[in-house]
This record gives sequence, C-alpha cells and structure tokens, in this order.
Amino acid sequence: MNWIYLTIAGLFEVVWASTMKLSHGFTKLSFTILTIIGMILSFVLLAKATKTLPLSIAYPIWTGIGALGSILVGFFIFGDKISPLTWIFIVLLLISIIGIKMTTSH
Repeated sequence: MNWIYLTIAGLFEVVWASTMKLSHGFTKLSFTILTIIGMILSFVLLAKATKTLPLSIAYPIWTGIGALGSILVGFFIFGDKISPLTWIFIVLLLISIIGIKMTTSH
C-alpha cells in the first residue's frame, strides 16, 4: 500500500507543479487553490509512505515521478521544447526510478 501512496504522491506533485504554472505567480485564485491542495495531498501521501519505506528510497522516487510527470506535462500540454540530448537524460531518469524500485526489498 505504501508504494501506491508514494506513486499517487508523485502524481500530485505533477498536479501542483502544473497548476502552479497556471496560477501565473499565484495571481489566479482557482489555480492557486488547486496548487495548495495538490501540495497538501502530495506531502500527506509522501508522509504516509515514509512510515514504512526508507526516506532514501521514497524521496528520490517521489521527486522522480514528479520530475518525469512535469516534463511530460510541459512537453505535451505547455509546448516546452526538449532537445534530443535532454530526452536521453529523461530516459536515464526513468531507468533510475525503475531500478531503485526493483532493487528495493520493501
């Protein structure tokens, strides 16, 4: 169950990062509220996951999910330009997240 909490926490990190951009510096109230809700849910679920998962495992996976998700949202929704070389490092990040999960006994 803790891995599910951690995964959802990472997805909420993507939510709050995306809505933070849409808040235009916290000047749009609806997106500001969504950002705060996303942050709270992300942190609460991360805290639940770290009750039994080691911080050295949970935190990098949480940030990795958030980073990968934010990259994809930026690319597909916000039209961010990403160089081919950067895509190589994005794939390496994904491989690293999978590797951490696969080599963890929790």
